[in-house]
Amino acid sequence: MTSGIGATVLGYPRIGPRRELKRAVEQYWAGRIGRDALLATAKELRTSTWLELHDAGLDSVPSNTFSYYDQVLDTAALVGAVPARFRQDHDLDTYFAAARGTDEVPPLEMTKWFDTNYHYLVPEIDQDTVFFLAGGKPIEEYREARALGVDTRPVLLGPVTFLLLAKGADPLARLDDLLAVYVELLGALATEGVSWVQFDEPAFAADRTEEELAALGRAYDRLAAVPNRPKLLVTGCYGSLGPALPVLAGSAVEAIAVDLVAGSTEGIASVPALRDKTLVAGVIDGRNVWRADLRQALAKAVSLAGAAKEVVVGTSSTLLHVPYDLDAETGLAPEVRSRLAFARQKVREVVLLGRALREGATGEWAEQAVQATAEPRRDDAVRAKVAALRPADRLRAPYAERAAAQDALLGLPPLATTTIGSFPQTGEIRTARAGLRTGDLTQAQYEERMRAEIARVIKLQEDIGLDVLVHGEPERNDMVQYFAEHLDGFATTELGWVQSYGSRCVRPPIIHGDVTRPRPITVDWASYAQSLTGKPVKGMLTGPVTILAWSFVRDDQPLGQTADQVALALREEIADLEAAGIRIIQVDEPALRELLPLHAADQPEYLEWSVGSFQLAVAGAAVGTQIHTHLCYSEFSEVIDAIDGLGADVTTIEAARSKMEVLEDLRATGFSRGVGPGVYDIHSPRVPSQDEVIDLVAAAAAAVPPKRLWINPDCGLKTRGYAEVEPALRHLVTAARKVRETLG
Repeated sequence: MTSGIGATVLGYPRIGPRRELKRAVEQYWAGRIGRDALLATAKELRTSTWLELHDAGLDSVPSNTFSYYDQVLDTAALVGAVPARFRQDHDLDTYFAAARGTDEVPPLEMTKWFDTNYHYLVPEIDQDTVFFLAGGKPIEEYREARALGVDTRPVLLGPVTFLLLAKGADPLARLDDLLAVYVELLGALATEGVSWVQFDEPAFAADRTEEELAALGRAYDRLAAVPNRPKLLVTGCYGSLGPALPVLAGSAVEAIAVDLVAGSTEGIASVPALRDKTLVAGVIDGRNVWRADLRQALAKAVSLAGAAKEVVVGTSSTLLHVPYDLDAETGLAPEVRSRLAFARQKVREVVLLGRALREGATGEWAEQAVQATAEPRRDDAVRAKVAALRPADRLRAPYAERAAAQDALLGLPPLATTTIGSFPQTGEIRTARAGLRTGDLTQAQYEERMRAEIARVIKLQEDIGLDVLVHGEPERNDMVQYFAEHLDGFATTELGWVQSYGSRCVRPPIIHGDVTRPRPITVDWASYAQSLTGKPVKGMLTGPVTILAWSFVRDDQPLGQTADQVALALREEIADLEAAGIRIIQVDEPALRELLPLHAADQPEYLEWSVGSFQLAVAGAAVGTQIHTHLCYSEFSEVIDAIDGLGADVTTIEAARSKMEVLEDLRATGFSRGVGPGVYDIHSPRVPSQDEVIDLVAAAAAAVPPKRLWINPDCGLKTRGYAEVEPALRHLVTAARKVRETLG
């Protein structure tokens, strides 16, 4: 490692190129491997990462970016802030209890990490929280890397961001107490010989109050005053630091990293205090998969040369948000592949930029800096349709008219019960899907097995007593990838896994051109399910905003234009579902909050196109067709008007972990359509007791008129097992019935 930061990345994927960590963690949870085997897998992954980054030629390599579940939970464990109710015999089991809950205790709440598809566990901080240095993970990983000959830069979640992400009675009031732990940790790291420490403060890419900015300044004044400490790099990712930049520059920290992909160079040169700092120019996109224009990236870094004592290059954020290695993908079309860079390729881009910044252009630079020449897929017909759209194309009939028609057609009881869509993906389902992929099953054999599973799930739901059924989605590998595989303009990967939360990984599709629907996607499956029952079966679609949010999206046109192309494809699918007799259609938008810009000034434009694309998708539905949508793990208060603006007849929302906190937001805005606040937290293996569910249903019924209230889980059941799902759903149906009986 050089005496300075040099060309670097701010973090790296940690699940393993083939999801080795996911498998090990889940085997540990299931009792199939022991603690030592899990620790060994984790060590192998850390070792391969450090050696890879070192050998690639980075000037400095980050450490302490590995996590068994979540870096925010890691920080809570490090500073002694894991609530006592999760205490187990071993620290690792205490950690997993906080993440997943136990039979007796629900887990910590979970929500989205800024405007990404990563989820973090929300710390609980109040006046009774006793901060202390409870572990040595950053020190242990530094020693581990040093034993390999790699002198790393430990990465820590910044103290102010940690508190701003927490819930409780004014967590920021505990800043001084928390800083005492960080001071102790800095001293311990200095004793180990650590040269640099990285503090991540992404909360300051969002709008912040004067009080919060003052807290940031106070924090780094204190940390920078620690005697004989390592040098400090403070990062701001996911947007411009804005007024936080001069605050940080005014402290004695040695380096600041800025995101020049989601943010810009504007205003940086006007901060005089930067001139005795190192500035890490985040010019390589840490969140998307497009190959960088290296000449443009270099020009951006060079333009800041006079703004700081030293300018070096890096990624705009951690590379946690992108897949490992493009070279592992053998099925991508050459014209798509030539435009892409995954984590390993992005490291190479950073190294090349670093050399060019120091040494000037070389032969290797000239070769690599040539941009891909392939053009995005173009479809003039869909472009013409988007250009011809009118406001009327996004409007449905008034809700009162729709509600009357739907009540007459569906005849559902108050507190109608349903699920969100997916049922557990069993080993048999995954085996059948693999068999189709390898050729061991024909298409006809595969479809026969999927129909058998759908029939089983329909029968189970009828036995449990649910009012509105789903087909269970056995044919779907993922709620976005499935649609990507059936729409033109998308590419999918074989090993492009990205961590969403804990052991949950997804393979985001790549939107590389104009989007069209060549044929119906879900109609046959929904029609078959409906033929098996007299109860209504929901058609299940993923909304345009979520498809964009959970994909890597082309960056050569506005997001709103791409969203409208996807919406037109979904509008066609809804029309075909209606023609097949499906009268309830759910268009999921769990990512509506996720893409919300972090700065308030940028939010109206986003909300206009995001809400508009959903409206475009559903506006062609008949008045008697009941449109549902679903949202989960979001700060709903920030988008409550947008949720209302979607205009869905029924909106189901995550609410179990937060004990129905969302109801107050709905009440305050006068939300007047159907709503289903979740009463069963599916992101934990814990089965809620019948009394717990009754209490949640009763709380919801006290806040929402029963005719508009739906009773459902928080989210789809794909990741759970039937041993948990069946009793939980029976409790849900029983609770709805018991509360319904009290209504008179």
